[in-house]
Amino acid sequence: MQMTRRQIVAAMAGFASTAPFAAFAQDAPAVQVLKDPNCGCCQVWVDILRQEGFRVTVERSSGTLLIRYKLDNGIPQDMISCHTARVKGYLIEGHVPVADIRRLLEERPDAVGLAVPGMPYGSPGMGPEEQREAYDVFLIRRDGSTEVFTSYDAA
Repeated sequence: MQMTRRQIVAAMAGFASTAPFAAFAQDAPAVQVLKDPNCGCCQVWVDILRQEGFRVTVERSSGTLLIRYKLDNGIPQDMISCHTARVKGYLIEGHVPVADIRRLLEERPDAVGLAVPGMPYGSPGMGPEEQREAYDVFLIRRDGSTEVFTSYDAA
């Protein structure tokens, strides 16, 4: 079967329009999430990351195994939330907004990662942002100390 010039041009145009997306998919940060398989809010957060272009894998974990993983990897007890993610050497604890994850990866501070302790209403995956309560995203330093990375006002 021979292709006409028009078919060749159309095929090349189709390939050219998808090539940038293929390159983005390869460069998208890989995120491994550890979460309780029964947690719906965690799944919503995972879906948000995927919609924002992250390549996300999910591993089931719960109870003391999940808590032990958090503590063994430098998440202070007062920073614990419902799920933990690992991206490019950093831990992301809880419902951290995508903008803060991107900023962390761009700035590359010497730190364990970021945390949103608890499950504040209106944080990503925890209800509508336009009804959110005020909350902070914390940077967790390697010595276990924390500092506010970003503050979100109540809506």
